[in-house]
Amino acid sequence: MELRQLSYFVTVAEELHFGRAAGRLHIVQSAVSQQVRRLERELGAELFDRSPRHVRLTAAGERLLPEARAVLAAAERARAAVRERATLRLGTSTGLGEHLDRVLGAFAGLSPDTAVELVSASTRDRLAQVADGRLDAAFVRSRQPAPGLRILPLWEDPLVAAVPAGHPLARQDEIGLADLADLPLCITARRNNPALVDMVVGACHAAGFEPVPGPVSGSLQDTLATIGLSPQWTVVYAAHARVLHSPRVAFRPFRAPGLVLPTCLAVAAERRTPALDLLLSACSKPLTSNDHES
Repeated sequence: MELRQLSYFVTVAEELHFGRAAGRLHIVQSAVSQQVRRLERELGAELFDRSPRHVRLTAAGERLLPEARAVLAAAERARAAVRERATLRLGTSTGLGEHLDRVLGAFAGLSPDTAVELVSASTRDRLAQVADGRLDAAFVRSRQPAPGLRILPLWEDPLVAAVPAGHPLARQDEIGLADLADLPLCITARRNNPALVDMVVGACHAAGFEPVPGPVSGSLQDTLATIGLSPQWTVVYAAHARVLHSPRVAFRPFRAPGLVLPTCLAVAAERRTPALDLLLSACSKPLTSNDHES
């Protein structure tokens, strides 16, 4: 049994989709399937119920999953124990923008001998990796409690509307949600950011309309490129919009009361380290004028 096989198994179990798992691992899907099959042969049990319509864990897979996560976490701790330099593994959320630069800069000043490894994953995966020790902490966009974790509020992030630069709405200082009722909404799949999607769709309903679904792109960059070509809209965190350069897209604040999401830090309930305390101190440092200019 190889660590690689366990890693592939855990990733497929989290995604319940071999293609998405391969994308996260940055390898071809056939390699993921091959290694999982080898693991199944070695264990003498089917770990996934596969069909053209779905992938589900079998009972054996359900039993293996927490054990595989524990093995991978132990392997990461073993690697960390022999590193010459301490490392803080931090899960990141999309749209942190200048906040992330501010936090990393402040943390480097507080703990110059600690390296920071940034890990990008879906909200669900970030929480799972903090819970099992693969991540020391992770930024999340919701205050919802999670088993074995503490969710610590950090700051509030306002959202802005992204519309085509040539659209009449781009000439307004502020945009009301109802003004967007006729434009398709391009937003990430709910599984990637349930707090964001639920808030935006709920706000549209409160404004009296059902948002017209637009195409779902793989990245914000692709979404903005699409909006620059045709009348559609999306939402972007204001802190991120300030560092984006997209001449065909205009970013406009929403009319009061606006749309706001909290940013929080997920940490393990039973694990507290000096590095985490320093990270929280770094998160509490306010944005400066230099941060806005950069």
